[in-house]
Amino acid sequence: MAKKDLRFNSKTIHGGQHPDKAYGAVMPPIYQTSTYAQTTPGGHRGYEYSRSANPTRTALENALASIENGNHGLAFASGLAAIDAVLKLLKPGDEVLATNDLYGGSYRLFKRVYEKFGIVFRFLDMQDAKAIETEISHATRMVWLETPTNPLMNIVDISAIAKITKQKGLLLAVDNTFASPYLQLPLELGADIVMHSATKYLGGHSDLVVGALVVNDKDLADQLYFIQNASGAICGPMDSFLTLRGIKTLHVRMQRHCENGEAIAHFLNIHPKIEKVYWPGFESHPNHAVAKKQMKGYGGMISFVPKGGNYTDAIKIVEKLKIFTLAESLGGVESLAGHPASMTHASIPKNEREKIGVVDALIRLSVGIEDVDDLIADLAQALD
Repeated sequence: MAKKDLRFNSKTIHGGQHPDKAYGAVMPPIYQTSTYAQTTPGGHRGYEYSRSANPTRTALENALASIENGNHGLAFASGLAAIDAVLKLLKPGDEVLATNDLYGGSYRLFKRVYEKFGIVFRFLDMQDAKAIETEISHATRMVWLETPTNPLMNIVDISAIAKITKQKGLLLAVDNTFASPYLQLPLELGADIVMHSATKYLGGHSDLVVGALVVNDKDLADQLYFIQNASGAICGPMDSFLTLRGIKTLHVRMQRHCENGEAIAHFLNIHPKIEKVYWPGFESHPNHAVAKKQMKGYGGMISFVPKGGNYTDAIKIVEKLKIFTLAESLGGVESLAGHPASMTHASIPKNEREKIGVVDALIRLSVGIEDVDDLIADLAQALD
């Protein structure tokens, strides 16, 4: 069986990978070098300088392409560096339509960096894909979406939006960080670009910061490779190695994240001190049917609001947690809790946040792979 035909669980371990040519090392070695010897000017073995390419990073980029069922992978210094590269495809006057409840760092990059260079951003509720078509203008060049969204777990129908963007000749970019390729494959649903903060589920151990892009189209890939090399925000060899190691256990970790997430979502949903729980696995979720269609499971990300929607109560809850760690980020083996209004989404103005539901009392959980009974007990004591 060719490696491209492997099923997902096998691809995480073998996809795009080969034993090292030098000594047959099963894991790609960490090529901790900045430059490479040449026999004559231009006479090299495919590597000249590690900003342009590095064998460890190449191994990671091949793995990224494999698990997303794409043709070309690119690894960056962070998720935001990957997004930055995508935005460099645009020119002044171009417009981007983006989901209105997206990661605060994306919003900050869009509004406070690229808007002053003449790129126009409009933030829309994309839960109804048909409504997007009427919002497209003559200047629109790209649609940027997250699904599930951060932190309200809204679901966007990737296939439905892809039909619209293809008809209009627009690029469709999907931030697939929350789902990971274990749960969702945007390229197969019609997306042009898939982005990951590989810091999260792909790395999986809270020990690195890495970004990723995967595309199918060679011309688009060549543009992005040029930007990657020209701008230089590349992933180093050690982080490439660690991300590769993380990807090898992605499938088993995601299975437990999903199992634990489901149990905790149901626990919170019936708790008398909880007002609302955001999780796409509930049949009552507005786009549950879409999630069921385009995702393999519902993931380990959950947000909730304590009864009364009181900011002080929310802070007390996150401060009382013992197993859940109060920290930025998500997707690691350990469970994390966050307060979006003051942490991940602090860069979004309060009135803009609250319009879309990111209220001061909202708590976001990244459910890890610990024993679920211990996690539930921790939440129970914090809510008591």
